[in-house]
Amino acid sequence: MSFSIAGKTAIVTGGANGVGLAIGRHFADAGANVMFADMDERRLSEELGEQADDSNIRFFAGDLREKLTIANLLSATIDAFDQVDILINGARQVIPSDPLDPEDDSVRTLLNQNLMPALRLSQLVSKRMIKQAGDDKESVAGSIINLSSIAARRTHPDLMAYSVSTAALDQMTRSLAVALAPNRIRVNSIALGSVMSASLQSTLKENRDFRDDIEKHTPLARIASPTELTETAQFLASDAAGFITGQILTIDGGRTLLDPVAAPAH
Repeated sequence: MSFSIAGKTAIVTGGANGVGLAIGRHFADAGANVMFADMDERRLSEELGEQADDSNIRFFAGDLREKLTIANLLSATIDAFDQVDILINGARQVIPSDPLDPEDDSVRTLLNQNLMPALRLSQLVSKRMIKQAGDDKESVAGSIINLSSIAARRTHPDLMAYSVSTAALDQMTRSLAVALAPNRIRVNSIALGSVMSASLQSTLKENRDFRDDIEKHTPLARIASPTELTETAQFLASDAAGFITGQILTIDGGRTLLDPVAAPAH
């Protein structure tokens, strides 16, 4: 069975840069219709403005922490492409946190940023997928893929909030996989090690030692390019992964094989 997603429609959040942008572009090149969603309208326009008139590319700017914005994103996707078959929850934020500071509100901030939009969008999109499938009891109704992190199962004091939010995202993945299985909607996560996202790129500009530390604790001794994750996402979105659901697929260059507590999990 091929990894074809041609003719399917995907929503990709976090689509203005980094991993989300790479996955969306790859899906579009593979023949899927893609709605890129992000808060950064300027970056979306810069990256996709010239392509947005193409038949299979659109973009949507808005704050997905707002329920109305999520509803508007789905409506815009249906208006453009008539359906939605794939959801990539790729919007993520990383901020440092102090686990011993009672005034530090970063856990709440990252749960609201990294977990709740993914949950609400998954709930809304899955309803649409079920409606589209109708009475067809054989075909896959849809695929939801969450971009998570190895921080979910590693300990680093400065990243407690990020670790909590990604651990919650992984558990959400498992719970939704069970809840949506009767409707033939598969839900999986890709747990990323160090990938050259926009946030990581910014951090590395400020701290060269951080790059050295990451590479030292990664058996493959480098940081991944966003494009290295795109075909994995395509596989999980395709019918070739039709019996895979509720899984957390790790792509980290071997990082979690070593698992030193002090190594950054970014």
